Amino acid sequence: MIYEIRTYGDPCLIDLNQLVVDVDDETKKLLDDMLETMYDTSGVGLAAPQIGVNKQLFVIDIGNGPRKVINPEIIEMSDDCNESDEGCLSVPGIYKKVKRANRIKVRYLNENKEIVEEEMEGFLAKAFQHENDHLNGVLFIERISPISRRMISKKLQLMKKARVKNSTKK
Repeated sequence: MIYEIRTYGDPCLIDLNQLVVDVDDETKKLLDDMLETMYDTSGVGLAAPQIGVNKQLFVIDIGNGPRKVINPEIIEMSDDCNESDEGCLSVPGIYKKVKRANRIKVRYLNENKEIVEEEMEGFLAKAFQHENDHLNGVLFIERISPISRRMISKKLQLMKKARVKNSTKK
């Protein structure tokens, strides 16, 4: 099943996200549907709040196979950072430079209820941090410079208005 992606201004994107208590068949199906939705939209990551589900889970595939991530934690971050362009399915058409840690150590549950601890670097670390931010109600545009934020403020206002207009039609 392909879900509709929630866009900037949707309260679901900043709501509190609950820990997943049981990795049951429903959770596994949701993760599979999230992957299908992510691939359909040509994304590399998708967090549950982006499809209107306020749970602590996301999927990532940067081209080396999918990861299904449940109740993630970033337990270490390197001091060295990299700044590069980021975009987001929930903020379509906007790409801005974001500074992220080059290396991170993470812990999460996978779909088999196994605890996974791994070190990530480069694009995978960036994608993990981006999706993890979604679970904390943070969009990448909150991590950009004030000047960049001012440059896109009009686009964000229009996006928010369009979202409200579309939601009242339903």
